[in-house]
Amino acid sequence: MDASLQQSHAEHFQQHELSNPSAPGLCPEMLEVAEEACRAGDYDLAVEIYSSQLTELRQPDRGLCLRKADVLTKCGRISEALDSYRAAAQVRRLRPDELGLLVESIARAVRLKELGEGWKPSGGGSSSSSGGADDSDEEDHQQQQQQPLDLFSCRLCRCLLVDPTTLECGHTFCKRCLEDPAVKQCKSCRSKVTKVNASNGLRANVVLSGLLDKWFDAESKSRRCWLEGEILWKKQELPSALEKYNKAVELAPSTCKLLAQRAELHMDMKNFSQAIQDGDSMCRLQPTSAKAHFIKAKAICGANRREEALQEFLYCVALKPDWTSVKMEAQKILCEMFSSVFEDDGLDTPLHPFQATGSGPRIKPLSLLSSLHSSLPRDGARASCSKDSTLRSSKACDSGSSSSFNQPDGSLEDSKNLAAVISSLPVPAGLKRKCPGDVNAFGPPSKLLKQDPACSSQTPPVLSGKRDVPSQLLDSSDMECSLCMRLFYEPVTTPCGHMFCLKCLERCLDHNPNCPLCKENLSEYLATRGYNKTFLMEEVLQRYLSEELAERRKVHEEEMKELSNLNLEVPIFVCTMAFPTIPCPLHVFEPRYRLMIRRAMETGTKQFGMCISDELKGFADYGCMLEVRDVKFFPDGRSVVDTIGVSRFKVLSHGQRDGYNTAKIEYLEDKKVEGVELTELLKLHDSVYDQATAWFTSLKDNMKSQILSHFGHLPSKDPDPQGNPSGPAWCWWLLAVLPLESRAQLTILAMTSLKDRLIAIRRVLIFVTRKRPR
Repeated sequence: MDASLQQSHAEHFQQHELSNPSAPGLCPEMLEVAEEACRAGDYDLAVEIYSSQLTELRQPDRGLCLRKADVLTKCGRISEALDSYRAAAQVRRLRPDELGLLVESIARAVRLKELGEGWKPSGGGSSSSSGGADDSDEEDHQQQQQQPLDLFSCRLCRCLLVDPTTLECGHTFCKRCLEDPAVKQCKSCRSKVTKVNASNGLRANVVLSGLLDKWFDAESKSRRCWLEGEILWKKQELPSALEKYNKAVELAPSTCKLLAQRAELHMDMKNFSQAIQDGDSMCRLQPTSAKAHFIKAKAICGANRREEALQEFLYCVALKPDWTSVKMEAQKILCEMFSSVFEDDGLDTPLHPFQATGSGPRIKPLSLLSSLHSSLPRDGARASCSKDSTLRSSKACDSGSSSSFNQPDGSLEDSKNLAAVISSLPVPAGLKRKCPGDVNAFGPPSKLLKQDPACSSQTPPVLSGKRDVPSQLLDSSDMECSLCMRLFYEPVTTPCGHMFCLKCLERCLDHNPNCPLCKENLSEYLATRGYNKTFLMEEVLQRYLSEELAERRKVHEEEMKELSNLNLEVPIFVCTMAFPTIPCPLHVFEPRYRLMIRRAMETGTKQFGMCISDELKGFADYGCMLEVRDVKFFPDGRSVVDTIGVSRFKVLSHGQRDGYNTAKIEYLEDKKVEGVELTELLKLHDSVYDQATAWFTSLKDNMKSQILSHFGHLPSKDPDPQGNPSGPAWCWWLLAVLPLESRAQLTILAMTSLKDRLIAIRRVLIFVTRKRPR
């Protein structure tokens, strides 16, 4: 035993004050030695000293009796300890707080013998609450947090999902749980719980509701009856509530939390025998649950069967040593037992504390005391036990006046009766380990713990992580999108509770901001773009339809690969002229272009072609690739797309896909020159740049401001005009701001000779300069 534990027990022994410290026969020096022995863990020596001191007294000292009793308890000598507690009780009634060590030692003995040294009790810290219900709820919460949940359990109530409601973040909970005002954030991802459609509140997920009702029919019906019972209970309509709970238990007889609530309802209605049955069922289903034994103990207390209640309270302490309020309940019952055993000393054969005075049978001591006695931890040598017994006998014989302290006839049987009550603890069903040599070590099982014939036919409990979908009820058609009629891929749930493939829903919302099924307006949902995948459906598909999902994913990836090929099938936005390096802001409102822009983002290319229209072909044979830099969405589905020109291309063939234009293209590059041609090109480049600068400088301030706000400043002169495949950036800036028709701009865009392009720009500059009003 570690030093801190020894110190705490030593302080516990010293708290019992001596009634008369200066009484004849008491030796303060010997008492100090005994206390020092307690601090050192030599409890047998302390017992010897306390016994010798007590035999010297004419009248028993209550404090000294309690000190000795505590030391004997720590030694594991429970029978002798009870004698000392009895002696103290004869002087003055015991208080519950004086029996704490006795309860702890008995509970620890049960825990060590039945669960082993390696077992860790439930609960983390010291419980200071005096309310049993509060501690019970906390214990239940801690135990639940330690248990893994299966796929179909709500993370809030930890039961089967009922009216499963999917939040904007994609996690699913019971609708009733989310409607609790205390729930402010998602239990899974900690995101804020918001009602996207506040006017209509939260909506259950239609697809998931149908699947859960189909796969877990009985449990789902049971949970609904259970919730209806809770509502009736709050309204104090107890008979109706009990009817609902009975139906729920009938449908799901192995749900411990349900049994616990029905037991509480029975106790509220004073139906203690039925509450005991529910508590007994809980203990069979979860033998190591302190909450189960606590509920059973409360029910037994209500039936005034305190001996059995003590047993259950001791099991609670064994399973959860820091459960203070339960420990105190056990101590209170022990106090009553001590008082009732010894309140009539005139009886030659004292009655068992809980035996009625009628003609009922007397409960006899059982043979468990020796087993429990041997199972208790011992910190000191037992060699002094016989010496202690001999010493007491000799001292008693030497002092005739000590007869008033010695036990009267029958007192040993009194103590054995009480010891039998404490020690005849039946092992909870399922709790006892099967070890050689310990069969029947704890005596015959309690009648209350015998298997109920009705229970043997009950379905096994649904263990955490074990709830599974019956294979015969699994149908892939139940998990198909109602828009594409294929297996859900990246399923998302709308605020109105309908589920679709992400891409299917987005395409529908491109045309109409209403739900495709119920036609509810989804403008706010569209504005927030809260398209998070429904995690529960994703996990269901991965677990039960992995092959079908893999095939569905393969088809999707092939489609994305095809869309990302910017040579074979380039999406074409037919609108205005665009030039390399020049920004081109776009206002997108047509459904086909919404789809096109979204696909450009999804494939990761972030690019599409821009061409002007053509009456014969649909769009021109030349254009410029644009790259998306940013997209801003509006509640009505419109968006503003910030793009910039990248490179020029020539259209080889025209096509269409899902309503928008596509093209097979080849990219254009300027032809490079060398030698004399390069020298002439550089001279022409510098000359046209100076001409362009002079033209821009000569513009009126208001015109210059408009150009600067849209296109920025004139780019600087490039020292290597042939460095970029599309030529100098200033040429494209100038071409974008010059007052030219689209067809003329298109002609210059299509040129692959920088010299020709510079000559064309110079002609335009000369023309616009001459036409400028003087």
